[in-house]
Amino acid sequence: MSGTGTGALDFGAFPGSSDAALAITGQGGIVSGSLVEAWIRPVATADHSADEHMVESIKVMAGNIVAATGFTIYGFNSNQLSEPASQGNAKETRIYGQWTVAWVWN
Repeated sequence: MSGTGTGALDFGAFPGSSDAALAITGQGGIVSGSLVEAWIRPVATADHSADEHMVESIKVMAGNIVAATGFTIYGFNSNQLSEPASQGNAKETRIYGQWTVAWVWN
């Protein structure tokens, strides 16, 4: 048995975050050795167009498999360009809003 699906990876309201996670549950057939893949799917959300999905620098991966339960999709900004931080001299890379992700496991 295998599974597929879509969801929304949410980096939060502007100015957002550098990373986000989405728990996928209800996967009764998944085992700890299952292969899981996740990717950005170019489908518009309330926050971003399909075109933005194709060009944004979000790296997506799946992990933390829990047998008979599900897994977690992780997303983070892989862009090397930084924005000034809201406090202090450090710089941050952040993405905001919801982004469509798709996944499959077997």
